[in-house]
Amino acid sequence: MSYQVVSFNHKNCQQELREKLAFSSNEEMATMLNKLTGFEFIEEAYILSTCNRVEIVIASKDTFSSYHAILGMLSLKSGLSFFELKGMDGRYDDKEAIRHIFAVVSSLESLVIGESQITGQVKEAFRFSYQNGTAGAKLNRVISYAIKCGAEVRNVTDISRYPLSIASVAVTQAYKIYGDNITGMSAVVIGAGEMGLIAIKNLLRLGCDIIILGRDIDKLKSIAKELGEDVRYDTMVHLHKYLNRYRLLFSATSSEDTIIKQEMIESDNIDRVWFDMAIPRDIDDMNLNRLQLFRIDDLKGISKENYALKAEQANRARDIVDRYIDDFYKWLRALSIEPIIKDMRLQAKDAISKEINRAIKKRFIPSEYRENIEKMAEQMFNRFLHNPTQNLRECSSKSTSSNRVEAIKDIFNIEIDEQDVKKYKREHHKKGYI
Repeated sequence: MSYQVVSFNHKNCQQELREKLAFSSNEEMATMLNKLTGFEFIEEAYILSTCNRVEIVIASKDTFSSYHAILGMLSLKSGLSFFELKGMDGRYDDKEAIRHIFAVVSSLESLVIGESQITGQVKEAFRFSYQNGTAGAKLNRVISYAIKCGAEVRNVTDISRYPLSIASVAVTQAYKIYGDNITGMSAVVIGAGEMGLIAIKNLLRLGCDIIILGRDIDKLKSIAKELGEDVRYDTMVHLHKYLNRYRLLFSATSSEDTIIKQEMIESDNIDRVWFDMAIPRDIDDMNLNRLQLFRIDDLKGISKENYALKAEQANRARDIVDRYIDDFYKWLRALSIEPIIKDMRLQAKDAISKEINRAIKKRFIPSEYRENIEKMAEQMFNRFLHNPTQNLRECSSKSTSSNRVEAIKDIFNIEIDEQDVKKYKREHHKKGYI
């Protein structure tokens, strides 16, 4: 079994192409997961679809076949050709796949290094697939270690001291444009999800008044009440009015289609600064001379400045990732060795029982001595197996151990039951993210 990641992200795939690859609903994602795991060589899968990346993560029996199956399925979904996808994807197999997953969860691969949303997004992506029946123990092992790794990166480094999300970067850019004049301005925020709330909180710190627009009026009312008197709310029915009255706008909805169109603008007589933080995009391309429109990919310059500030901390974080990769593979090798040791001891116990039965049947020993002789024989075998099993455990911690372990399995005719592996996992690594 191997791990594999196929990634389309802000580094290798432009926003308009990521929009075609993005999954806009749980139903669409579940359909893709079911098709992928329908291939006999794909054992488990989850899909991470965010504003900055679309990634398919799998446990595979054949990485060549699974890679081509993934690109084929994404081609059918997006309308992009197989060769277009192959030319811009990031493919990671085995150890590099684990490195990529750990780095993503630690926010080292984010557009904004150190942002806090990605950990929850990965957890939710795995949880959704698990509940859909298309992910299980194999990917849960990776997620468990990745979450631990990300937590240590945040705790040990200062990587999260700067802007926490695309929304924070967008507000930072607005401040660069308006300077201190932003204080007292009214900003329209469309969407009451996590991205919108982060934008609102950052704008409030700058002294802005907020108008939040959405479809769920009760949710908007609750947000406005919690955040204070500087936050007003209204429904999307009146979007047209706010587009033509206010200059500063941030949009982050989950709409499948654009919600702001050219025909909604009455005139080009005011300077507008808009931030489209949604995938797919919320705002159509606009032919307005006095509009500054920033989409997600337009914020890369700020992201690079942010990265430069964090370069030293990012290097420390990568050292942590490397350590967790080593620990993860040691643990995986331990998963394979403990059932082998258990099976060796069970074989010894079975041999003792059979020989004692034979000895009693032939009257070499009286049957009333059975319990004591059995206990003595088990102790003898345990002593005999002590050094070999300790050597096996020590061997399992080394990256070159796989051939030796396979040889032991062949010698003792041992087949590992997945249930034994799960039992060992529960006993030695209890926390999961299912």
